[in-house]
Amino acid sequence: MKLNYRLIGYLGLSATLFIGCGATGDILSTPIENIDTSPLKVTDLTEDEKKNWGHLDLANDTIPGMAVDRAYAELIKGKKGKKTIVAVIDSGIDIDHEDLDGVLWTNKGEIPNNGKDDDKNGYIDDIHGWNFLGDGYDEQLEYVRMLSANDTSNPRFAEAKAKHDEDYQLWTGRKTQYDQIAQAVKSANEVLTKHLGKKNYTIDDINAIKTEDQSVLQAVQMAKNVNANGVSMADAKEEISGLLDGINERLNFNLNKNFNGRKTGDDINDLSDTGYGNGNVKPVKKSESHGTHVAGIIAAERNNGKGANGVANNVEIMAIRAVPNGDEYDKDVALAIRYAVDNGAKVINGSFGKSFSPHAEWVRDAIKYASDNDVVFVHAAGNSSENVDVKPNFPDDNVNFTEVSNTYIRVGSLTSKYGSKIVSSFSNYGKKNVDVFAPGSDIYSTIPENEYKPNSGTSMASPGVAGIAALVRSQYPNLTAAQVKQVILDSGLPLSTKVVVGGDASNVTPFSELSKSGKIANAYNALIMASKIK
Repeated sequence: MKLNYRLIGYLGLSATLFIGCGATGDILSTPIENIDTSPLKVTDLTEDEKKNWGHLDLANDTIPGMAVDRAYAELIKGKKGKKTIVAVIDSGIDIDHEDLDGVLWTNKGEIPNNGKDDDKNGYIDDIHGWNFLGDGYDEQLEYVRMLSANDTSNPRFAEAKAKHDEDYQLWTGRKTQYDQIAQAVKSANEVLTKHLGKKNYTIDDINAIKTEDQSVLQAVQMAKNVNANGVSMADAKEEISGLLDGINERLNFNLNKNFNGRKTGDDINDLSDTGYGNGNVKPVKKSESHGTHVAGIIAAERNNGKGANGVANNVEIMAIRAVPNGDEYDKDVALAIRYAVDNGAKVINGSFGKSFSPHAEWVRDAIKYASDNDVVFVHAAGNSSENVDVKPNFPDDNVNFTEVSNTYIRVGSLTSKYGSKIVSSFSNYGKKNVDVFAPGSDIYSTIPENEYKPNSGTSMASPGVAGIAALVRSQYPNLTAAQVKQVILDSGLPLSTKVVVGGDASNVTPFSELSKSGKIANAYNALIMASKIK
């Protein structure tokens, strides 16, 4: 389930919405090591830095990015490397996007649109990947599916029921609150439009109003509150409408015990029931943007004068549509991982996750399959501000901390501000179950229809690390997937900073205790370390 976080306070009220073969030559450079971060100043980012902060670095820019730009400028330069296939298991990907259409994997064994399985891989017309969701998109959360099936024998059934009762009440309350906010903004806008005699008024027009009319004065205060949040009244109306759409989706689909979004006709409890879905990997609607955003973070065409630069410069994106607006099915994820491995992916990104998983062993076996076949699997740590050493989060690669894979990397999220708030407030963490942290707040990337925008989540941190894995595998293809994982963890930049965890100001912990490596991923260091492995 994909979740983002947004804070709004238009009415003096506030509500948080969870939306959310052969090396190419040795690199002779000195890695970035323990730098003195005490003199670093937290400053506002320029517009260019906001769009690229994840590629900057702490040593040169005082911004805790992954040193991607430095890696290209000083290490890679003209070294193209070996083409590397990265599978993106996610929602649909806009394969026609101007910044992605040149970096797509194409199945050369398949003849397009002839209705035949030409390469005999079990999937008909899988030209750029596979769509395990068919025409579906909206789905229940996993624990709601458990309640719908009335599976009282499940040891977590009582927990699921209690969680549903709590969540349904929470989101019903949010709907009431945002309905009130939407009505207040609409009424204030109507009052101001009538008073000023125009629809397209500015904050200067608002500030110039002189009146004793209390209704107008209340509308003026509303407009000033909205402007203080950095948006106009028109933008506020649009944004609140979008937030309400998200809340209604949560109530009507994700939390609705009577809703069934599955449209593929297969048995979700039978892993051998395969062949469902189709070869159309595109989104079913523009709002299905998550997969496109993730793909751009990894591989948006670099330096083409368009919106974003991906981390990796010599990759092909294999698009696998398996993540709906709701919780993904274990069966889809397990088969998606195996599809990626069997069709040549060397890196897989999984920017999804959930806290209930009825067939966790299917996915765990697939993760082991990836590991056994020399594939790196990079996974988002999750956005519930929790310690995943204590709270379950799926998929995972271990049973009681005994790992089945040595190529699985779980990634937490960073903000662009070095200091106590460097860890994104939403990010999960765990000394045993999270491996490394990477930029994940306000990451600018591709969305459908040749557009771009920033998104936040560990969903954005994971593809950054997948991009580093692809860079290393491209430049040093003789390294095993296990070596690539170890390079990424060992080469990260360690921080001794004490940080706020889970957005809770009373919970301050050394950054080194939040992940197995205690580091932030660093492309520059990773390439240097990879160059020294023979």
